[in-house]
Amino acid sequence: MTTPAIHIIGMPYVPGSARGSLQRGLQDNPEGKIVVLEQPPPGPFESPPSGFVMVDGAPLSHSMIPLLGSGVPGILITRSQARGLQSGMELVLDGATGLLTSDLSVHISPRELPVAGAVACTPDGEGVSLRVSARSQQAVQCAVESGAEAIGLLRSEFLAPEDGQLPDMAFYHSAFRKLCETAAGLPLTIRLFDIAAGKCPSWLPLPPAGVLGRQGVRLYADEPVHGIYRAQLQAIAALAPEFEVRILLPYVADLAELQYWHDDIKRQLACPFAIGAMAETPAAALQLREWLEVVEFVAIGCNDLMQCLFGADRDQPELHRYLDPYAPALYRFLRQVAHAAGDRLDAIQLCGVLPQLPEILPLLLGLGYRVFSVEATLVPYLWATIARTHAGEARALAEQVCRAHSSTAVRELVGQTGHRYP
Repeated sequence: MTTPAIHIIGMPYVPGSARGSLQRGLQDNPEGKIVVLEQPPPGPFESPPSGFVMVDGAPLSHSMIPLLGSGVPGILITRSQARGLQSGMELVLDGATGLLTSDLSVHISPRELPVAGAVACTPDGEGVSLRVSARSQQAVQCAVESGAEAIGLLRSEFLAPEDGQLPDMAFYHSAFRKLCETAAGLPLTIRLFDIAAGKCPSWLPLPPAGVLGRQGVRLYADEPVHGIYRAQLQAIAALAPEFEVRILLPYVADLAELQYWHDDIKRQLACPFAIGAMAETPAAALQLREWLEVVEFVAIGCNDLMQCLFGADRDQPELHRYLDPYAPALYRFLRQVAHAAGDRLDAIQLCGVLPQLPEILPLLLGLGYRVFSVEATLVPYLWATIARTHAGEARALAEQVCRAHSSTAVRELVGQTGHRYP
């Protein structure tokens, strides 16, 4: 029986190249294999494959983010594209272009990466701050090794006692101390406890209801979340004499809510800390100028922002086509936010999957954004993008994108014509 030829252009997700035989799932040893996944694993790869192919994945979902940060080259394809894939096929995968092919003569040139510790700067002298979003000590260590400027977002909700018990001040003091020590002098921003429908711990009896339900600071007045919030603040206060730590409030709705929790933190902490807030809805993003009169910095959570803007749950694969990172309306909105922020735009950090997707970073640079928090494994690739992006050309490109009438036109403008968003 003749093995069919394979030539698929999927959605690029994690840059890098892989070569190996195809395997379905992770049930057997995946080392040296390209694995086809029907759903993301519950956490990081225990034994990393050489590459992965996600079928009908939701790129912005909570479950896909560990794959993005794994450093394993990967692409996303549709179920119809996956029909010809058979176990044992020898394939080549390019996570930077979305290519999956049985043509083993295809040469994928390795991308030249900058030296760790280099300064992120465009060819025309525009400085860019690349920070890391982390959920574990391993990710913080990877951030240090990649030469990132700071830990821009520590996801504290993923820190939990091994015995499954409710975390307390002693647990957080130990966990935060280890992370600060691992950061080796890098400034570290701790996002206070933040749960949502896609990341609710088993010990919490108050699961949020729905994608736009109770999450972030909306739960801080209720037990046991209020106790966790206080325990985290006490643990952070104990670290103040030794480490540079900032505090980030998650999922803040408006100025009044921000002022309330900002003042509450100030009352509880004797030492001065830089306090920031996450804007994760369109209404919040449009208030940033006023917010920056209360807090020192703001982070925009692009994943949640996009699901609110487009009215589609980021964790439901059947809806992911609505969360299109090449939709011109998204960039018109982000341009509006940037204009409203004015000369305070350098106090705004963009987080989430969006800046890490192929050819998106130049658009965001063109809109004026200069601070990003990303997965540690992608820092070198984003450095390379910055090094070849002229700020003036990026501004012109961003204006063209904002005038575009379709995501197809945007993909053509940024050179991503080979694939369709799944």
